[in-house]
Amino acid sequence: MDISPDSFIRPKAFILAAGLGTRLKPWTDHHPKALALVHGKTLLQRNIEYLQQYNIYDVVVNVHHFSNQIIEAIHDNSGWGSNVIISNESDCLLETGGGLMKAELLLNESNPIVMMNVDILTDLDLGSMIQYHVDNKPLVTLATSNRTSKRYLLFDKHNTLSGWRNDETGEEKKNPNVLETLFPKAFSGIHIVDTAIFSLINRTGKFSIIDAYLDLMISYTIKSYEFAESRFIDVGKPDSIDKAEALFLQ
Repeated sequence: MDISPDSFIRPKAFILAAGLGTRLKPWTDHHPKALALVHGKTLLQRNIEYLQQYNIYDVVVNVHHFSNQIIEAIHDNSGWGSNVIISNESDCLLETGGGLMKAELLLNESNPIVMMNVDILTDLDLGSMIQYHVDNKPLVTLATSNRTSKRYLLFDKHNTLSGWRNDETGEEKKNPNVLETLFPKAFSGIHIVDTAIFSLINRTGKFSIIDAYLDLMISYTIKSYEFAESRFIDVGKPDSIDKAEALFLQ
């Protein structure tokens, strides 16, 4: 089943910034990963400015780890020119899926929603990805690439999500209704999400959005949007800061 928005409204964005950032220690012993610096700009600022390139100025940011530092940075910099609203998870870290559900009332008036991890830096053409989502009308569109990873999403020949695999543990989940050959692709931390998802997710509390996608893929269409020529880096480890500064020169 496909989900089609009643009308296309300029999307809001949801930046996932609540995580503990354990891979980025020792920085995250005293700071949130969202405020890690690349050429003097925080990851949060860079992603807010990235969204502005596509005329997205309404942004929800979830916070937990050193949440006060993120809130102060947003306030002190007037949201870097965007309207930034906080979804506060200070009391309980809800992971990606739980975080999205908590922010529902802040996001559901816009369709679709651009969701992205704060520690991802890219120059992916987000406008083209949004247009792909609008044209194909899936429930969710996921940015993917063919880079090497430990965990992969599995797609059929029509770029429809049909499973997940952990190459380290051998664990695998597949849509039992799909018998054809599946193709592994690495997820790149950017989602375009139809607001219909809020009424379809049955999980509550703390959970991964990927687990929710694997629940939903049996009845709803979730598509891959593959990008090959864009710059991309997961700024998850201390040495990735240097790599990011080499990749993004300003």
